[in-house]
Amino acid sequence: MTTLVILAHPDIEASRVNRRWRQELLLHPDQVTIHELYKEYPDWKIDVASEQQLLEAHQHIIFQFPLYWYSYPPLLKKWLDDVFTHGWAYGSSGNKLKGKRMGLAMSIGDKKENYLPTGSVSFTVDEVIAPFKASAIHVGATPLPYFAVFGASFQASDEAIDQSAADYIQYILAHR
Repeated sequence: MTTLVILAHPDIEASRVNRRWRQELLLHPDQVTIHELYKEYPDWKIDVASEQQLLEAHQHIIFQFPLYWYSYPPLLKKWLDDVFTHGWAYGSSGNKLKGKRMGLAMSIGDKKENYLPTGSVSFTVDEVIAPFKASAIHVGATPLPYFAVFGASFQASDEAIDQSAADYIQYILAHR
């Protein structure tokens, strides 16, 4: 069983963390299928039927992206809006995502301590990603604990990013 990683980074080549994670994922083709949204849809015209088939073929789905303004990158949000349709993902006959496991793998630019009620963000990461968890539950999926690396914008060392890549694979394998 392979894990589907929906990778949504608008400039993957300029990314230290998401690019390194992608490199690590590519070393595990028998365990991971990588689907890069910005590469697949540079025109933002999403092939909904194809995306739904891809989701139906996987039980374990990870959304990988940099946290943007405490949310998803814009193409990932559009993808979710377009692909998670009534009658397919939810509604009286929409059950295609029921029972699937969905998680988030995020690069977060700020420090971990800022994602505390007493920190500068004033919210925990779990609070920030509540819409994802609610959406997963709404479509009958099980939301998984998130995976994240903090300080991605400027504090994370190359060694820490390399370690996060190894930890990311372990996260995927542990939550299948």
